[in-house]
Amino acid sequence: GHGRSAVSFDVIRRYFIYRGYDVKFVSNYTDIDDKMINRAEEEGISVVELTEKIVPEYTEDYGALGIMVPDVIPYATKHIDGMVDLIKKLEKNGYTYVLDDGVYFDVSKFEKYGEFSRQNLDELQMGSRVEVKDEKHNPQDFVLWKFKKEGEPFWESPWGDGRPGWHVECSAMSFTHLGETFDIHGGGLDLKFPHHECEVAQSHGAFGEGTFAKYWLHNGFIQVDNEKMSKSLGNFFTLKDIFKKYDPRVVRFMFLQTHYRNPINFSDKLLDQAKAGLLRLHDFVRTETKRSEVSGSNVKIKDLIEEAKRGFESSMDDDFDTSGALGRIFELLKKFNILKDRDEVDGSDSKVILEFLKSVDEVLGVIFSEEEEVDDEIDALIKEREKARSNKDFARSDEIRDDLLKKGIILEDTSDGTVWKRK
Repeated sequence: GHGRSAVSFDVIRRYFIYRGYDVKFVSNYTDIDDKMINRAEEEGISVVELTEKIVPEYTEDYGALGIMVPDVIPYATKHIDGMVDLIKKLEKNGYTYVLDDGVYFDVSKFEKYGEFSRQNLDELQMGSRVEVKDEKHNPQDFVLWKFKKEGEPFWESPWGDGRPGWHVECSAMSFTHLGETFDIHGGGLDLKFPHHECEVAQSHGAFGEGTFAKYWLHNGFIQVDNEKMSKSLGNFFTLKDIFKKYDPRVVRFMFLQTHYRNPINFSDKLLDQAKAGLLRLHDFVRTETKRSEVSGSNVKIKDLIEEAKRGFESSMDDDFDTSGALGRIFELLKKFNILKDRDEVDGSDSKVILEFLKSVDEVLGVIFSEEEEVDDEIDALIKEREKARSNKDFARSDEIRDDLLKKGIILEDTSDGTVWKRK
């Protein structure tokens, strides 16, 4: 689920850059909350040690998926002062009250609470995810500052030692790095209520309506057998589990095949389909890269490229429809191959289409993402094999083919030379 969300907003970020926007991308780490404290206690380590253990794992997994590094990576524990200041504003504006365990936001003081996520407050069943305190003014009231408990991390505040509530962390970090009003707030659909609803309430309560995020984007769930993937159901897989069987690029491509707002019903079959589709792209690139080394004078596919570009951008302009954008790419490849079969394109045409694919891959991040060192090694072996064949050293030629096959590389001898692909 984290991987799906990261890829969704990475592509959106990349497309804004592709379109010429100046993008400041902020992605925070919540390094203090109930879940972190409970897990640290289970593992017998401090919350700081748990953070130092988890963050590199996220960094490694996201790197494998081709996620661009955020411009800013704030940690909640580094922004405590900003959270205290935000709660002070809410207190001054009359939105808070204090109980024996912390400072709470009174949702009855914010008339629009529930509108963001289209919730009917009378029908909400609170208590399923958090314990409801009888002393709270309203069941939906949420904690802004939790007073310290024995053995838990804490910080000083005007209300007493303690730690911030989860919702206030994100608002404070947003204000610090993006200001009172910014363009886009993203996250998984499961965060829409109550997390994002509470962010809206406390942010408007502190700075007034019309502040905070102008647009909200929520990516859909990852499902297994049409049920949301979750630890509680025991039907979840980590990215590292999947990377043992599938290249991370295949996983990224699988995400791109579905519109970011729609659910993905996860299965090996879906990954196999993604693997096959990505292989078609990579095979095309290798073949046309070989052809592009041949000189040519006439570029006959300018209209096809322009048509594909318009289609790609039209799909992405339509709420970042990566599925439609990929469809335009494969349509272009099909038309190009038809022209090639008719012998109506040459090496210069191959070069032009590769340049176009590189431009759109600045958004997609799946077409030209193979390790160059490995590619160079394979290309060197192919050249050695071609030399062996020209010298009629067929034993050495077959030996190279077999060695590459053991490494998962299949060679194909074509009229344009030898190309390779992964099994």
